[in-house]
Amino acid sequence: MIKKLIFSITLLFSLASFSQQSTSSPYSFYGIGDVRYKGSVENRSIGGVGVVPDSIHVNILNPASYAGLKLINYTIGGSFTANKLHTDTQDEKAQRTTLDYLAVAIPFKKFGFGFGLLPYSSVGYYNSSSVVENNINATHYYTGNGGLNKVFFGLGYQITKHFRFGADVQYDFGKIDTKNVAVMYDANGVQIQYGSREVNSSVINGVNFNTGFSFDTKINQNVSLFSSITYAPEAKVNVANTRTLATVQVAGTAEAIVGDPIDVSVPSTKLRLPSKFTFGLGIGDPKKWFVGSEVILQQSSDFGNRYDDITNVSFENAKRFSFGGYYTPNYKSFTKYFHRVTYRGGFRYENTGLLINNQSINDSALTLGIGMPLRGTFSNINLGFELGSRGTKNNGLVKENYMNFSIGLSFNDRWFIRRKYD
Repeated sequence: MIKKLIFSITLLFSLASFSQQSTSSPYSFYGIGDVRYKGSVENRSIGGVGVVPDSIHVNILNPASYAGLKLINYTIGGSFTANKLHTDTQDEKAQRTTLDYLAVAIPFKKFGFGFGLLPYSSVGYYNSSSVVENNINATHYYTGNGGLNKVFFGLGYQITKHFRFGADVQYDFGKIDTKNVAVMYDANGVQIQYGSREVNSSVINGVNFNTGFSFDTKINQNVSLFSSITYAPEAKVNVANTRTLATVQVAGTAEAIVGDPIDVSVPSTKLRLPSKFTFGLGIGDPKKWFVGSEVILQQSSDFGNRYDDITNVSFENAKRFSFGGYYTPNYKSFTKYFHRVTYRGGFRYENTGLLINNQSINDSALTLGIGMPLRGTFSNINLGFELGSRGTKNNGLVKENYMNFSIGLSFNDRWFIRRKYD
């Protein structure tokens, strides 16, 4: 029954992830879009900390964690995000529902391996701007959709009782489409009959790698120390670009092409996915409480855009600081359900590495969550909440205030058990 439920939910979320825009941020115009994946619901609920010890949940952030699992784990997570976008002159609202991850992890003696799908980044925006020149007002309407997905396979190995190592390989693929429609108005505000349309398309593919270490040791009988390191070297992805220009007639939101579209030759490019180093440290009793922090350093100053003719934007080295923890009153309680519930909380702050009009785009959020066990099993439902802001209104930019509600389903099973009776 559980396997049938997992398959149905997986199919539903997978179809939704490829058929819907998954972001509403104007900053998703740049680079490979808005990088959405920041860990599972359990990780995100404690500020994105990935050093957390756990033997029944998949930790996709560190492949070394696969070797620490005790049970087969199937996990899937999705989220609903409500955005409020603010500039000096306008306020807008937007909302999206997305698939965040889908993964399976299987332990086997000292080994553990995992595989899955991550809709990694997303492009989704609609905005406009106006320019007046020679008494002609040109209003540009910009739209974009698509994103980058990752299929991954990882392997972890327990070297000693306290030390684990892991690595995974990720195949990146996706398509990003953007459109710019220009509508002209004369000095009296009357629309000129013909406008123009530019459509850009980028097909992306490539391979990258990630390695991880984890270490734990007891400080005393009840408290342990946990640490982890992950490193992803720089990788390059291929970007095949196309561009089409057309004269259009615009009436409301409808566009009618006048004449034949013109294909414009634009160079294909290679984007550098920046190297990333993560270090985490925490203490606690894994079955009762934990508190930890993590820092991520990303060499994104060499990152670029899909097209070489995008101006007023550059990239700087990114960094993120996370802090969080959890508390479980009594995981063995038989009479009080909420004593077996895990309560989570945290905070994160990051410089995204995006620099527009000489303004760094920062993102910060307060995070909360709970893990609700399913009766009679090690499976659970995890709920998360983020309240955060990104960007700034300075220099004509956009500030985003967002609320994110997420849900993760984590199902556990046991394989490779020899039957006592046939």
